[in-house]
Amino acid sequence: MKYLLIHHIDQSILWNEEGNETADLLVDGEPSTWAEFDEALNAWDAEMLSRGILVGGGALRPVKQATTIRVRGGEPLISDGPFAETKEQIAGYSVLECASLDEAIEACSRHPTARIGTFELRPFQGQL
Repeated sequence: MKYLLIHHIDQSILWNEEGNETADLLVDGEPSTWAEFDEALNAWDAEMLSRGILVGGGALRPVKQATTIRVRGGEPLISDGPFAETKEQIAGYSVLECASLDEAIEACSRHPTARIGTFELRPFQGQL
């Protein structure tokens, strides 16, 4: 079964007002550097790739760089920024291929981002 793992994070943890990475991170309430966090992310990616679980994914730029598109009355309405004003925004995603929901939950719970944000794990309804 394929699952979409959506990474929700308070953007102020990752990006400053200028859209640059913050200087330091708090991971589980403890100071961490970007290098340490990136190392943990790379280790998770490598393990999940070797297990055949991680089949895609990516990180997203700050939400202030988003463009929202709606079509009303046949006309596109375009605005800057996210659709919803919330504290946590989508920061990235992973596509997982797992034998069960339990395996997907186990993989998610080991992802470093789970320590600074929230995950939404959703099974795919169908395939393209």
